[in-house]
Parts: sequence; C-alpha cells; structure tokens
Amino acid sequence: MRTVTPMPKDHKARKGPPAGSLRSPVRERAPAPSHLRRVGGRSESAMVDTSDKTATLRSATARAVLRFPAGILARLLVEGGPKGPLGEVARLAGIAAAKRVDELIPLCHGLPLDHIEVGLEQLDGERLQVLCSARAIARTGVEMEAMVGAATAALAVYDMSKALDKGIIVERVELLEKSGGRSGHWRRPAEARPGKRGSRA
Repeated sequence: MRTVTPMPKDHKARKGPPAGSLRSPVRERAPAPSHLRRVGGRSESAMVDTSDKTATLRSATARAVLRFPAGILARLLVEGGPKGPLGEVARLAGIAAAKRVDELIPLCHGLPLDHIEVGLEQLDGERLQVLCSARAIARTGVEMEAMVGAATAALAVYDMSKALDKGIIVERVELLEKSGGRSGHWRRPAEARPGKRGSRA
C-alpha cells in the first residue's frame, strides 16, 4: 500500500488556478477610445421642449436626386416602370411618409401638417429630381417632413424601376429652403444646387 504523508501544520493553501488549468490571469479591460464611447457631448438623448414656443407658419422644401444608368430614365418617362407610371406612386409615398415622420425619426415631434406637395422633374438625361414641400402652423419646423418626403418618394421611384437596372443611385437628399421660427428664413446657395430643371414626370 502507498503511504500518504500528512501535510505540515504550517502549510498554506495554494492560491491561484489549480495546476493544469488553462485560465489566464484576469486583466482589466482597457477603456474604449474617447471617440468610440458616444457621439456628441451628452449621455442621454431628449426631445426638444417646444411648449414655450408660439405656433407660427413654418415651411420647408427639400429634394432628392436619382441618377440612372444610360437610357433608363428616358425609357421610364415614356413607357413607365415595370410596376406602372412613376409619378403618382412616388407622390403618394412621399406624402404618406411626411405625415408620419415622428414614427420614423425618434425625436421628431408629430406635427399637424396643412400641406404637402411632391413633384418629380427631369434634370438631364440621367438624373431625376424629387421635390417635397411641407407647410404647417406649428411650434417647430417642418424641415424633416420635407426631407423624409423627398427621400421616401425617391426610394419609391427606385422600387418602381429597379427591375430595369439595379444600378440606379439616390445620390443626394438635401434641404433647399425653410422659413418660420426663431431662425427665420434660410435658403441653400444657388451654387450648391447643381442641375437644371427639365420636364416633369
């Protein structure tokens, strides 16, 4: 029989992982770089309180521009897309989206819009411009309503025509003009608005 030698009384228990363990020593995680911790200087988001503002007439116009592969736009304007004419579907999509901006953009206020207008215009042989204008008597501006309307109408055009070519590009979405509120009137400089207007879709 094997004889088991008793441990001395002054023996101390061994600290750390047992022999043969694959665990490595615990290391403290290095803090994330400051530019990755959060965007902006606040730790919480918040909806702007407009209760102290007076409801005034607000208006805004925005646009989206689509670029089509050669020959596609002319065909669409003459024959329509595989799903039908572009104009009416795009207009309805833009109007519907502008009315529901507060459901799409988390911190936007729900506004009682009085008017929304969406139109399509050909800029040249490859580009189509979608314009969306919004107007309301409200305590905050309607810039987001105009921009979301223009962007959604442009996406509807893409959906109506993508069967012809997947290379269609929504290349810009931008605010063109706004009025009303404390900041007053603003208009994008003409030199920053490239392209000439052509026929309507």
